[in-house]
Amino acid sequence: QAQLVESGGGVVQAGGSLRLSCVATRGDMRTYAMGWLRQAPGKEREVVAAINWSGGAQYYGNSVKGRFTISRDNAKNTVYLQMNSLHPSDTAVYYCTADRFLEVTDWRATDYEYGYWGQGTQVTVSS
Repeated sequence: QAQLVESGGGVVQAGGSLRLSCVATRGDMRTYAMGWLRQAPGKEREVVAAINWSGGAQYYGNSVKGRFTISRDNAKNTVYLQMNSLHPSDTAVYYCTADRFLEVTDWRATDYEYGYWGQGTQVTVSS
């Protein structure tokens, strides 16, 4: 059974950058689309970004377009989220997800049973 393990979260000042990583252990994610969701306290879960199995197609939530970039390295079984120009509103727990069947444009925050979830990594942006 594969597991997704996120890393790279932390505390950063507004305007700064962070890069999150999600590595799949004990599994091969090369045929899976992968994506990031986030949830802040008291707020609804939100789609951040998704990428298809080859890396040739990406999808971004409106709130992060132009600031975040999703990429993947299938040889390392890893997906990345480069986050630039961070705002305090980006503060949330970021979760890595993977699914074999979902198109990236259909990535959703709720009402779907993803094939795999990570445990989450906290990102805190201070003003």
